[in-house]
Amino acid sequence: MSAKLHNDPPYPLMLSGLTLHYIHEKREECGLLTENHKKRITGTACENTKQKGGLFMRFVNRKVALVGTGLVGMSYAYALLNQSVCDELALIDIDQQRAQGEAMDLNHGLAFSGSNMKIYAGGYQDCSDADIVAVCAGVAQKPGESRIDLLQRNTEVFQSIVGPVVASGFKGIFLVATNPVDVMAHVTQALSGFDDHRVLGTGTALDTARLRYLLGEYFSVDPRNVHAYVMGEHGDSEFVPWSQAMVATKPILDIFRSRGVTDYQKDLDHISEEVRNAAQKIISAKKSTYYGIGMAMVRITRAILGDDHSVLTVSSMLHGEYGERDVYAGTPCIVSRDGVKRTVELTLTPEEREKLHDSCELLRSVYRDIRGV
Repeated sequence: MSAKLHNDPPYPLMLSGLTLHYIHEKREECGLLTENHKKRITGTACENTKQKGGLFMRFVNRKVALVGTGLVGMSYAYALLNQSVCDELALIDIDQQRAQGEAMDLNHGLAFSGSNMKIYAGGYQDCSDADIVAVCAGVAQKPGESRIDLLQRNTEVFQSIVGPVVASGFKGIFLVATNPVDVMAHVTQALSGFDDHRVLGTGTALDTARLRYLLGEYFSVDPRNVHAYVMGEHGDSEFVPWSQAMVATKPILDIFRSRGVTDYQKDLDHISEEVRNAAQKIISAKKSTYYGIGMAMVRITRAILGDDHSVLTVSSMLHGEYGERDVYAGTPCIVSRDGVKRTVELTLTPEEREKLHDSCELLRSVYRDIRGV
């Protein structure tokens, strides 16, 4: 297979080793091949880039550094591998032996996957050229323990993580999954000093997926055709803005009215409660949750690496949207290679705005009580 140096299509091309070698040589002759390019050539994909009015080939290496190889972190890593989302994955853990074992285990399954991912146990120095640093490290949530109760212990863990990541020269996006995730994302932003659009938490992305699953079961439709959101804290004060919930293009409330159903609110309240209590039910049954959140992280990662501009309910800093400021909370946001591109502000009812305000006020008060940030 050959490749043109001009008029190439604006999508990745699969190239033979000979073609890669030829382009490599030509770029080096033109002084366009830096040491960083040499290190990051994967031999699998390339894309067009403009420089000084001309086109040349730029090799792409999508790299994720994962801090924390517990159940959540490794569910994320396993899903990254199976969905072939990135090209390089560095596993970082205070228990280096565990990280090495996890890397070996994943590498032994590469032959059964459709991926050529490079997976290895690394250190914070490996964050320097990562596109995303995903943080899953922290102490485990106990049965009956609220996410807020975890805060101080996990803040101390993050103080030992964020500094070394930033010191490595990391210039990418922080993706935080550690609970309480809204506050921990805020902590990460404060400790890193990064622009807040480059630090996001998983927020209510998983809660939103749980909601859509339950509504899909209720209406007997594919949950991917349900458009509804969970907003606010990823925790007890979260809420569903039912005024914005739809199946396909039809508002859920209109569906009930068209069917002559008048007592639907009790069903909606039950679904909201099921979403809110889902994590505690899973923890009571199997000690912790990890598959769902791991897949939610992969969806966010795909949006960042692919510059998808996807609307996802991540935790991000609010700057006056919904009348809220100086707080990380779960709201629908456009997610791209820049992190949070912008918040999509929904038209909420006065009651829904009050619920969001109460949730944000709780998160603000908790963040103010943190020691050492």
